[in-house]
Amino acid sequence: MASSLRLGNMPNLPGATEMGGRVRASKLKGKGDNKAASKRAELLLRLQLESNPEALCLVRATLQSASEVLHFPESDSRAIVRSVDEALANVVRHAYSGRAGLPIEITCRRLWGETPASEPRGLEIVLEDSGAAADPKKLRGRSLQEVRPGGLGLHFIKASMDVVEFSRKNGKNLLRMVKYLAPSKPEEKLGGE
Repeated sequence: MASSLRLGNMPNLPGATEMGGRVRASKLKGKGDNKAASKRAELLLRLQLESNPEALCLVRATLQSASEVLHFPESDSRAIVRSVDEALANVVRHAYSGRAGLPIEITCRRLWGETPASEPRGLEIVLEDSGAAADPKKLRGRSLQEVRPGGLGLHFIKASMDVVEFSRKNGKNLLRMVKYLAPSKPEEKLGGE
């Protein structure tokens, strides 16, 4: 297994340190850019791995930590981890037909609100692979009325994540998933006062 997993110093972003040159904390997008002003994002981490089911446990642990750093509730954190795990299993199974050693890249970005002083809004995860192009007509889970194992991963991903978008660009499959943080209640911000 020749996967590379490089993590920056996530809690101190922006300006995360680099380990092995694979993770870079990007500048906040949106400064002086009207188009990006509503979509400010900050790179948290970028994982490069190969299509190997054994690497999934590393990804699960990393995403669990990332979601905790962003203060997602435990149930949302589990949903994020399971959604990405399911999506990666689908890449290995369908895009790469079970072949090991093929490239997969995962990019995670912290999403910010409209203004520089705003709180984080959520987490964007983009999976990229060079596998076979998916047929958009087949990107539907099986009927929920069918009682049998398997085929419910896409239903779960769509139910768990707030945004699920599939595209193909430059010969690569891209799956973008976003999970938004629920706004804090006033009493939570004030420490229960």
